Amino acid sequence: MKQELKGIFFDIDDTLYSTTIFAEKARRSAIQAMIELGLKGAPEALYQELIEVTQEFEPNYGFHFNKLLDRLPKEASSHCNPAILVAGAVISYHDRKFRELALFPDAPPFLEKLSQTNLIRGIITSGLAIKQSEKILRLGLLKYLSGQEAIIISDQVGINKPNPKLFQKALDRFGLAPSETAYVGDNPKKDILPCQQLGIRTIWMDRGGKHSILEPSIKPDYRVESFLEVEEILKKWGVNLP
Repeated sequence: MKQELKGIFFDIDDTLYSTTIFAEKARRSAIQAMIELGLKGAPEALYQELIEVTQEFEPNYGFHFNKLLDRLPKEASSHCNPAILVAGAVISYHDRKFRELALFPDAPPFLEKLSQTNLIRGIITSGLAIKQSEKILRLGLLKYLSGQEAIIISDQVGINKPNPKLFQKALDRFGLAPSETAYVGDNPKKDILPCQQLGIRTIWMDRGGKHSILEPSIKPDYRVESFLEVEEILKKWGVNLP
């Protein structure tokens, strides 16, 4: 007989909200702002160049727009102050982010129900502490969690996904056994596999994003496309949701 579920943890990006769609909109807004400030080039070509920059220098690198200018022909930004172009891009990016950052529509009602249970509810996420914390606050996630101690950010503990030790931190912090714990994430290699290695129950949130290919060695307990399906799984596991 399966042990009682006592805790459930979530990834943030592309699990609770669409990082992919949000990032594209924000980056395109930034490119348009740079063009309006004098940068020369076709919007789509500049956007694709920016995507290459983010792939080569990682998403959390702080100088994507500077690197974009560095790799463009000099005539693209002649008669422009590079600092003004970068500042315009940053302002536009963040304005779009603050305006449109939102949970998937099916997440709030599910999280509200979950918050009325006795389950330990937390976040295990990769990224810079300040960026991930900002997302937690702007998305309104804090009220659904079992306190701030239920937030585990890779940058704060010196361990990153897919190292299983990151997930073990959550188990140790709350005295949970792997079989008493579930994790919901979108990335098979970084979310599902390390939990699988520890024996944590896994729910793969597959909304058709960039991590929709599953390798044969990775075997989530469930694959879902919405939190309505997660709700049904929890009921199967004996969780009484209101």
